[in-house]
Amino acid sequence: MTKLPASTLTHLECSICDARHESDELQTICRGCGRALFARYDLDAAKQTLTREGLGGREASMWRYAEVMPASELAGSVSLGEGMTPLLAAPRLGAELGCDDLLVKDEGGNPTGSFKARGIAAAMAMAKRLGVTDVGMPTAGNAGSAAAAYCAHSGITAHVAMPADTPPAIIQEVLNLGADLQLIDGLINDAGRIIAEGCREHGWFEMSTLKEPYRVEGKKTMGYELWEQLDGVLPDVVLYPTGGGTGLIGMWKAFGELEAMGLIGSERPRMYVVQSDGCAPIVRAWSEGAERAEPWQDAATVAPGIRVPAPFADDLILQTLRESGGTAVAVPDEAIVPAMRRFGRLEGIDACPEGASTLIGLELLLADGTIQPDERIVLFNTGTGLKHPELRPEV
Repeated sequence: MTKLPASTLTHLECSICDARHESDELQTICRGCGRALFARYDLDAAKQTLTREGLGGREASMWRYAEVMPASELAGSVSLGEGMTPLLAAPRLGAELGCDDLLVKDEGGNPTGSFKARGIAAAMAMAKRLGVTDVGMPTAGNAGSAAAAYCAHSGITAHVAMPADTPPAIIQEVLNLGADLQLIDGLINDAGRIIAEGCREHGWFEMSTLKEPYRVEGKKTMGYELWEQLDGVLPDVVLYPTGGGTGLIGMWKAFGELEAMGLIGSERPRMYVVQSDGCAPIVRAWSEGAERAEPWQDAATVAPGIRVPAPFADDLILQTLRESGGTAVAVPDEAIVPAMRRFGRLEGIDACPEGASTLIGLELLLADGTIQPDERIVLFNTGTGLKHPELRPEV
């Protein structure tokens, strides 16, 4: 197997005010404006080896893009095999919807069964390099599982807080992986307050969504994979189930890096946020033309990963929609479980409820003419349905 090149990481930069921060010390959010930090790379150096031809022979994981990943020299000691998930043709679903070229990026085969493995692996590599011993993680579910697994593998202690009504299979997984788990009466924002307090009191390093700079770097590799798996041509449309929005923001960042390295032109997919009508702060903000999203009250949905009433990076999510020419759509929550079964019945894909929501979103956007049936469309299934026995048919 080809030896991976070195990372070309140079520094961190505020996503809003552009203030520079050093990457060789622990960072959370911008010290100036309090917004999310992005990793920046020497892309002139990276493009010397990060080519479609140069990727031949590299390991089939997200670390194959080592030039534009943080702490890639630690991949061997941190990785559990995350990334390079299949991009599956969905002809039977496509025929039902009248779509000519429907694809599903299936993240369910990642370690701990979801796309969260990507972001946590990247964050853990930098945490390990910088000497972190304890991390704090608020979660709606799957990020807690990933944090528990990667901390265990890396010899770091995970302190996880999640809603008490998180699916039992996920709670059991976190406990089995050895994390210090606190169940709270409330939602992910309430868990965030508990973790922030623990970080202040005990000195844990906080890994909340986009309050730590490197989770987005792992998630952006989904965009690199789309580019590679589609032979260097991006799709027309991406539908993405959106809670905290790290994957959406990360892919948009990846497309910018690809253009800067001369690997694509200015073409971009239109990015579509999909949320449940029981928790749709981004959809509401988008429809109102707002720059920020107000917290959603009484959030409730069968899809815990998109039950995020107040995403920290709401401004970056909305910015991505504006720049891509996309939009945000809320789907009826009661339609999500039947959509999970349609994925299984027609394509053999065991979709999580968050992933299934994109199928309903596509139907709505096809019906109103926002998406055309002859476009190349990618739905993101962000995890496995196996984590949701509570949503399975009764025997």
